[in-house]
Amino acid sequence: MTLESESGLVKREADKSYKLGANRDRPDLLIEVVVTSGGIDKLEAYRRLNIPEVWFWQNGTLEIYHLRTETAAAYDLVAKSEVLPDLDVTLFAACVNMANHRDTVRTFQRGI
Repeated sequence: MTLESESGLVKREADKSYKLGANRDRPDLLIEVVVTSGGIDKLEAYRRLNIPEVWFWQNGTLEIYHLRTETAAAYDLVAKSEVLPDLDVTLFAACVNMANHRDTVRTFQRGI
């Protein structure tokens, strides 16, 4: 999904985007898989697009950034998702790193 600001000045396309509720104009969560570079630099564009949470997956590690709008809008690096507060991030990251799909599903199901 290509995201564009109302002014048309900001355009960005995440690797995955998720709308977690009905009638959403913008995704609640974006996932970026960083292969080379440019990960965290994308946060400014996502801030302008008002995306609540952005996850970066790089070198087998997950970093979660949550948008704070109470004062000056900025992203904070957080230990767990605020969009999906019940998600066990450690379990999720371990499962993503597993090579066997069947083992991944079993491990994740056992963990939840």
